[in-house]
Amino acid sequence: IDLRDPDAVSIRRLYEMLEGQVAVLSAGYLSWEASVALLDSLRKSALYREDQSSYLLYPNRDLARFADKNRIPEKLIKDAGLAEGNSVLGNRNIFVKDAAGNWHFNRNLRNARLLKEALAEIKHHTPEMSDREIERTLEIYEAVFDHQSFTGRSGTFYKYEGLGSIYWHMVSKLLLAVQDTFYRALDAQADPAMLEALKAHYYEIRAGIGIHKSPALYGAFTTDAYSHTPENSGAQQPGMTGQVKEDILSRFGEFGVVVRGSKIQFHPALLKPAEFLSKPQVFEYYDVHNARQSLALNPAMLAFTICQVPVVVQLGKENKVLVTLQAGGEIETEGLEIEAALSKSIFNRDGTVAKVEVRIASHAQ
Repeated sequence: IDLRDPDAVSIRRLYEMLEGQVAVLSAGYLSWEASVALLDSLRKSALYREDQSSYLLYPNRDLARFADKNRIPEKLIKDAGLAEGNSVLGNRNIFVKDAAGNWHFNRNLRNARLLKEALAEIKHHTPEMSDREIERTLEIYEAVFDHQSFTGRSGTFYKYEGLGSIYWHMVSKLLLAVQDTFYRALDAQADPAMLEALKAHYYEIRAGIGIHKSPALYGAFTTDAYSHTPENSGAQQPGMTGQVKEDILSRFGEFGVVVRGSKIQFHPALLKPAEFLSKPQVFEYYDVHNARQSLALNPAMLAFTICQVPVVVQLGKENKVLVTLQAGGEIETEGLEIEAALSKSIFNRDGTVAKVEVRIASHAQ
């Protein structure tokens, strides 16, 4: 953004940024068609790293070599109408020519403010220096260093969230943003083709995250959270937990768990048939008293916990939720939601609810 013109604001596009795509998806500003088009384009963009099936923060690029920095192209000087020997170009406090004949700004001019101060000092002692020369010199300075395009340290180094690196927390933010977009589209009864496209993109992004990869490809234990994956190695810097938060939220979303009007609801539109067990298994968990418990599960079931309360999901003929109380007795509700009072008990971990069974009509999946 350029604010130098008092009568206008000039905007110049920068390169793609993954957080920008995440932000516009999360904002809910785009139509479903535009959201799908964005995700289609993202997959074909310079942000996509095919070897990891995932996305960079910024497109990779080559940085200028040290010897090429602060080198002023001769054309800029000529186009500005500065002649060697005049009050600006001939002043070594502003411009310096090296032994090879290349022009540079004085090394002490670390920013435009210092340059303006130096030019003001010269003008004070050299009244014949024109305002045009000062203006052109400042324009050359910005053209050489292009400070307005600086997007942070990530564009100037490697590893971490730097050049060529996948920053996993942002990828998980993208995953969650696509999931949120999917559920907004579902609520709006969007075209089934749009829902399927969003669902496909969701699982494509998910497949690129570590837990779904082999250790050889990920470069580390896939069950551990890592900060980033540089261009030249496997995952680096373990123990960064920002990504874990998004992945937990996304996982609940895959199970169809949403909270609306203080009620826990189940919308299993993202749930895959492969999530259900193919053989009997024991589900172990810790209850609200931190006591270890277990449940026997049959094929075509799956289980997880919400606030340490076990939730068992199975396919059935109709949508139904069955809440088992710790004191004995059951509360059955038609549809796929838990009433607000019981939902509050689950959130408070007060021990009122012992178990939740969710039965999903096969057509609702």
